[in-house]
Amino acid sequence: MKFIFVVAVLFCSTHHVFAQKKSEFEVQGNRGARGLMPENTIPSMIKALEVGATTLKMEVVISKDKQVVVSQEPYFNHVISISPTGEVITLKNEKKFNIYQMNYEEVKQFDVGSKPNPRFPQQEKFRVEKPLLSDLIDKVEFFASKKKKSKPHYNIETKLIRKGDGEFQPSPEEYVELLMAVIKAKKLEKRVTIHSFDMRSLQYLHQKYPQIPTSLGIDEKEDFENNIKALGFSPTIYSPYMPLVGKGLVDKCHAAGIKIVPWTINTVKEIIYLKNLGVDGIVTDYPNLMAEIK
Repeated sequence: MKFIFVVAVLFCSTHHVFAQKKSEFEVQGNRGARGLMPENTIPSMIKALEVGATTLKMEVVISKDKQVVVSQEPYFNHVISISPTGEVITLKNEKKFNIYQMNYEEVKQFDVGSKPNPRFPQQEKFRVEKPLLSDLIDKVEFFASKKKKSKPHYNIETKLIRKGDGEFQPSPEEYVELLMAVIKAKKLEKRVTIHSFDMRSLQYLHQKYPQIPTSLGIDEKEDFENNIKALGFSPTIYSPYMPLVGKGLVDKCHAAGIKIVPWTINTVKEIIYLKNLGVDGIVTDYPNLMAEIK
């Protein structure tokens, strides 16, 4: 009887661990649900929560009047943007529409939801503006509370252009302080991760706010050890471009006590492959795909 009892306890414990691991798998809705709604907008974030994202992944930039604006680029990308004056935004002139040189009142006049995005034919189209981070958080939190959903985690990327300080962005230190002011005002310290490909902003954040989880974005083939050495500390998450991920990298991350969450995973086949490799989560434009995985 004692043997049966021990086996039963072990089975229950093991089952609990597996169940816990499954529930901890992080589904990051990239720019909300970019495959379904205009990217980095409030409707996109709400759609991501509706279809199963556990984390909302977004990028932020800084306006001339020091507002934290949700946007992939610090300018108006020609693929998704329509100017309020009717001036055509092209690949050649898009950087002229520099958000760091505009007050937010001007920024919100641009339409970033009506123009069809050829990469995402399923995207709903409607007029919508780039939101302030503070407004986005308020709307998302209200939606989650109203629908009695779990409050989401936020993965917020500091989107710094290389050699863009003073022209497209403030210094990394000011950038981080402006972002942290919003996070602290909204009391999100326990539900936020700061992500970046710019090591300077992560290094400053780690020095000034060591309690805030960090995520290092990787888009080039470079040794894991060299990247961590260059960063100077172990981030909470290592987030590489999907083609860079193999079992060896997953094992290195876990051996170092670092989670690995690759980007951008947009097919069921890719999700299953990466889950089998043992990644801790994914970044996806289509968080609704998780419903297709048993």
